[in-house]
Amino acid sequence: MPDPNYATTAHIRLDALRSNARAVRQLIGDRTLLVAVKANAYGHGAVPVAIFLERQQLADWFGVATAPEAIELRDSGVTSPILKMSLSFADELPALLALPDVSLTVADATTIDQAEQAAAAAGVTARVHLAIDTGMRRVGCEPSAAIDLARRVSACRHLDLQGLGTHLPISDQPDDDGFTVDELARFRSVVTQIQADRAVHGLSPVPMVHCANSGAVLSHDLDGFTMVRPGIMIYGYYPDTTTPRPVELTPVMELTSKVTFVKPLAVGQTVGYGRTWTSSKDTWIATVPVGYADGFSRLNSNRGSMLVNGRPYPVAGRVCMDFTMLDLGPGDSPPVTVGDEVCWLGRRGGHSITADDLAGIMGTISYEVLCLIGPRVRRVYSSLGDDATG
Repeated sequence: MPDPNYATTAHIRLDALRSNARAVRQLIGDRTLLVAVKANAYGHGAVPVAIFLERQQLADWFGVATAPEAIELRDSGVTSPILKMSLSFADELPALLALPDVSLTVADATTIDQAEQAAAAAGVTARVHLAIDTGMRRVGCEPSAAIDLARRVSACRHLDLQGLGTHLPISDQPDDDGFTVDELARFRSVVTQIQADRAVHGLSPVPMVHCANSGAVLSHDLDGFTMVRPGIMIYGYYPDTTTPRPVELTPVMELTSKVTFVKPLAVGQTVGYGRTWTSSKDTWIATVPVGYADGFSRLNSNRGSMLVNGRPYPVAGRVCMDFTMLDLGPGDSPPVTVGDEVCWLGRRGGHSITADDLAGIMGTISYEVLCLIGPRVRRVYSSLGDDATG
């Protein structure tokens, strides 16, 4: 449990979360909305995010990656359907099947048979989604095998084929739209074949057909799909800088701390581990209790910046596990004092630092920046002026 006195804080703006979910609704019409809350809701706190979206009736389903993530949601009182979007090991299945309204992902004969055996042992009917690989090459069956595997599920007494899904690796990159368009065509063709085969055998259509991540929601035709699975756009970021922006998204998270120490530095003196930064002038150094254990990557060393009193100051030296030093510049007295607010993700005084900005410095993507925020950073949730710490 984060220390409520810990100065380094993630401010989660529930009004922004609401706005982004409504923007998704605007794009998807009456399709089912599954919100990905895996990886602690991309660093935002899975339980508070899911509870808020459920109470506001802004999400229909939630998507998780691990069994503990599903268990955590149920233990916290979240009742909406959950899809475990990754495959499960056989020894995970009993715990998952003991949870109400949690659907499994299967991809081959082995995972189907394991699900059937576990469901039979538990005396339940397990709802499963068949993953079809149309180009991601991560998990999923080949399209040519999908009909036979769908039949295999239907032949199982304790399984219900609830969904058909695939995943799109570059739906967020319009300069290579052809690959995604071909993927979508292959997926639609397989779905059509499976649904026709079920009709011949007197079975009802598979109700959940899904493939749309944030990139597809923003920039691709959703015709034929009954459910979408956005992640990053719910949290206020576009999946790629080139992704079309038909709706405006608002970052949900701000990260702040406080200046903990200020000291003068003479010309020629060095700062931090490895002595990688040397002052070219007499200056002031501020120490901030934020480090890579909090999620401020070491890759920001001598490259990143933070906002103090609305003004950006560059990182001086290597980012430490628990601290980062800032170069405040010369002067008879320092421009900041101990206790002044530091913003390391967010907007202050006409300046901003976004997850995309940090990703550019780190050579990564906004997803990783948000997921790196450490568990000791306390999350504070606010909406309509009310704050709650989680």
